[in-house]
Amino acid sequence: MSRTRIHNLSISLDGFATGDGQSPDAPMGHAGQRLHAWLVATRFGAPIVGRTGGTAGADDAFAQQHEPGIGAEIMGAGKFGPPGWQDDSDWTGWWGPNPPFHTPTFVLTHRPRSPLVMAGGTTFHFLDASPSEALAVAAEAAAGGDVRIGGGPTVARDFIAAGLVDHIHLVQVPLVLGRGVRLWEGLEGLETDYDVETVSTPGGVTHLTFTRS
Repeated sequence: MSRTRIHNLSISLDGFATGDGQSPDAPMGHAGQRLHAWLVATRFGAPIVGRTGGTAGADDAFAQQHEPGIGAEIMGAGKFGPPGWQDDSDWTGWWGPNPPFHTPTFVLTHRPRSPLVMAGGTTFHFLDASPSEALAVAAEAAAGGDVRIGGGPTVARDFIAAGLVDHIHLVQVPLVLGRGVRLWEGLEGLETDYDVETVSTPGGVTHLTFTRS
């Protein structure tokens, strides 16, 4: 049975999963790369930023779970591009000609456009849909695979609040951002619906996994 999963979603100690002031030069706003420094240090994450090598410990083991079994991804407009990207017909996302998704990828936006076929098996589809509607479309495209909710925090929160996510992997990073977009708003009592496990690693982060009870 297809599951809905979140992986490698980093949050600060004060609960922000992205910073303030997103722009073409700052995809994560004032947070910069600090939320994801743990990820790009791993064997899984290093190639994402054009590096070789990387660590092969516990952080990498968690990071590697991002890929297996995924048949489609759903992301928010803010993950696909900076504010105003809908007005730029040449914008194709942050990732260059070969995005790292390699599956049908559904971008939630109030201004849909035609599908965008990229190298490596990624096709971006642009939907104006509720979480449940988007999940139904993505699950069909996944053809029996799981659907990954790729973020950002607003989309992740909406899907969690709607009770649609089976597995959540968060990474708490030891920094305080002070402003940005929080994940936890409106999710009081979340822990009652999931089995929760935590693992702290030498890299200084804490991995939290929520698996639906």
